[in-house]
Amino acid sequence: MNTPPLTRAGGAAATDDDGDYAVYWPRSPRQVARTALAPRLDTLDGRTIALVWDYMFRGDEIFTLLEEGIRRRFPRARFVNWREFGNTHGSEEHAVVAALPRRLRELGVDAAISGMGC
Repeated sequence: MNTPPLTRAGGAAATDDDGDYAVYWPRSPRQVARTALAPRLDTLDGRTIALVWDYMFRGDEIFTLLEEGIRRRFPRARFVNWREFGNTHGSEEHAVVAALPRRLRELGVDAAISGMGC
């Protein structure tokens, strides 16, 4: 294999023992263009909130606590339980995630909380 010699920042050859090497950023150029985030809702009161879970790390417990806390602050908030959507991490992951936009529209969802991987 033909490996190019290590070089110093100015292009001069570097030896294996001088401790001065060129460094390259390991990330590739961005493959997907950034898109703007959806605008923040002015309130959750009277809104429908989807709870979307990857069936990992106690989401069933955590979503119950989140729902209780949100209801205390926004009593007219409505929730669509994570069971409506399926597992967003697993053997059916691609189908579940692909169906999310349609399901969210069908259920009249205004906002979503998605999580809980560890």
